[in-house]
Amino acid sequence: MTHEDISLNTKHILVNSFKKFMKKKPLSKITISEICNDCGMNRKTFYYHFEDINDMLHWMLEQEALIVVKQFDLLHDYEEVVRFVIDYVDANDHILCCVYDAMGREGMKRFFLSEFHDSITIIIDGIENAMNASISQNYKQFLCDFYTNALSGMLLDWFLDRTDRTKEEMISYLTLTVKTSLIGAVSAGVKG
Repeated sequence: MTHEDISLNTKHILVNSFKKFMKKKPLSKITISEICNDCGMNRKTFYYHFEDINDMLHWMLEQEALIVVKQFDLLHDYEEVVRFVIDYVDANDHILCCVYDAMGREGMKRFFLSEFHDSITIIIDGIENAMNASISQNYKQFLCDFYTNALSGMLLDWFLDRTDRTKEEMISYLTLTVKTSLIGAVSAGVKG
């Protein structure tokens, strides 16, 4: 095994322990010592791989969901991407509740914003390429901000209260809205 493989394996062991504790108590009550004790590792090992618990949390979310999303063909797999994100939120409810309790709505939204922004940019670039046209950088930035805020807000609203819409409705509505409205917005904003 390479050093990189060993390091990645160690990170996964630490994260799996972290997830066990997240099922039992709030994020603010989880200590590095108890994670290390649970894994049979020392604190130096933890700090070699992560700066702190928040760094581990960010890495965990990135590895489990966000990197996977970026592997989809964002131009053609809208529904699969939305389905994956909604399924991830649904399956990891206890983890995301801990994150929400620790970071609050705005903190969690900021996390999603930074991660969704790249995906929306890729989609807009693809639409421009398909149209063989372009929009101004200023308008592209506006669209990225608008859609990342909308998606993050809707995802958080659904995460907090799932009584208004079923999982399938969220997938269908988000897919339809992004697919149709973003194409229309780019088309309307094409430079003459």
